[in-house]
Amino acid sequence: MADDFATSKKGMGAGAQAVAAVALVAVVVGGMWGLRGLGDTSPQTPEDRKPATCSPTHDAPPSKRVSGAQLCTALNRRDLPTLLGTPEERAKTAGGGESWVKLAGGTKIATPESTVELETYSVKLSASYDRDRVAQSAGLLGETAQAKTFLGRPAVLYSDRTIAISFDLRDGKASNTDTGPGGIARTLVIAQDAKDRGGSFELAIWRQDGGTPDDEALLRVAKKVLPTIPGWTAGRQRP
Repeated sequence: MADDFATSKKGMGAGAQAVAAVALVAVVVGGMWGLRGLGDTSPQTPEDRKPATCSPTHDAPPSKRVSGAQLCTALNRRDLPTLLGTPEERAKTAGGGESWVKLAGGTKIATPESTVELETYSVKLSASYDRDRVAQSAGLLGETAQAKTFLGRPAVLYSDRTIAISFDLRDGKASNTDTGPGGIARTLVIAQDAKDRGGSFELAIWRQDGGTPDDEALLRVAKKVLPTIPGWTAGRQRP
């Protein structure tokens, strides 16, 4: 079945915010956003500006599910800037890790994730090993949610709102921290297998300047990255 996404620029509804699986944070650092390091004023040559590599992790998840480190390897591609439409940029930071969501009944759900940050965009890739069907989630993700088929699997494309965190840097210390609504993130949720038997992958992008991300950029990244996740061809993995 062909992929059939339409562009949406609307914000996500309050009901969807309550159930969104990804918490996205956009940080503004007292006018110093974009610096490579505090106190580093030395000139940078092209050789110095090498793309960030995935930070190592010592977590060892069960072999039947993907790890945060594996998600980082899949996401932090050499051509990621080009896929995002910013070919002149490079990854500034990249990392992955293990996390868990504890349900009311005490059940723990594995939610490994990875984030790669560039000058214009940040990109987050995560997995959820629950039993929820993606096709049934569109109604919970607000008025922007579009239930579609992508790469032959049930999927939902929707908008989320980031959280903007601002603070002053004085003498190397953060002060006067403030939070508020940030920019829009565009997120693609896709089933771990074509039969949508539970579990999902989620890919989100948001702009550092608070602007609205390009859906075409999100889908270009998704088409290249998702099939490289370990276990993608085999379908759903169980922890």
